[in-house]
Amino acid sequence: MQLTSYVDKTALVTGASSGIGRLLSLRLARLGAKVALVARREEELRALAAEIEDAGGKAIVLPCDVADRSQVFATAEQAIAQLGGVDILINNAGYGHHRTFLEWDLDDMERMMRVNFFGTLYWTKALLPHMVERRRGWVVMIASVAGKLGVPEESAYAASKFAQVGLAEALSYEVEDLGVHVLTVCPGAINTPFFDAEALARMPPVAKRMMIQPEPLIDAIIDALRRGKHEITVPGIIRSGYIVRTLAPGFMRRNTKRTTMKR
Repeated sequence: MQLTSYVDKTALVTGASSGIGRLLSLRLARLGAKVALVARREEELRALAAEIEDAGGKAIVLPCDVADRSQVFATAEQAIAQLGGVDILINNAGYGHHRTFLEWDLDDMERMMRVNFFGTLYWTKALLPHMVERRRGWVVMIASVAGKLGVPEESAYAASKFAQVGLAEALSYEVEDLGVHVLTVCPGAINTPFFDAEALARMPPVAKRMMIQPEPLIDAIIDALRRGKHEITVPGIIRSGYIVRTLAPGFMRRNTKRTTMKR
């Protein structure tokens, strides 16, 4: 289902306080959507809402921890009440670390799954029934290339993103004929605050070389929704890795170890 106009549409963006979520919120508002901004950091959300409104857009602030099921469902009801319904759900909230499995703290691994996967699950479960009832909606999963290709030092993050990608693929079949379109977005390394100093220090050189600015990703998401695509990878050259892993898995393993693991 193609999304060609955002005028009179409503969108809810999780993880809206920074990075990709912030930029997507600004773009959606600029295109005419009324945007609900969701994140834990209320002060940053209010600053973003003010920026949107100063530019002539419309935004509401909904502080929420996406890992808390009760908070998500309560906040979803607020969003529906204030917006009159949600047309577009952007499941963007998430975080990552670079750790070997052996050194990764188990509490953080559990927290990562709650934020990255269960946050997506909760928000989709909370809003999808309303979209189906209205026979109109778009669900965008901001996943990761790590949801398609597992690499060293991203075990917990990859697990959360593989789960997100699998959820999105299965869901897209179930709801397509009910008026809801699901788009999975798999970014590579994007130059946002998502990658802190520690992450950059541990990032393999090949990933640093392929890091891009966020604006092309935002453009690609909007274009994919316009075209009715179900999945995109940005930058697109990374898709070749999916093919290599399928056709030459031994080569893929050797190359991944050679380019990502410290000796």
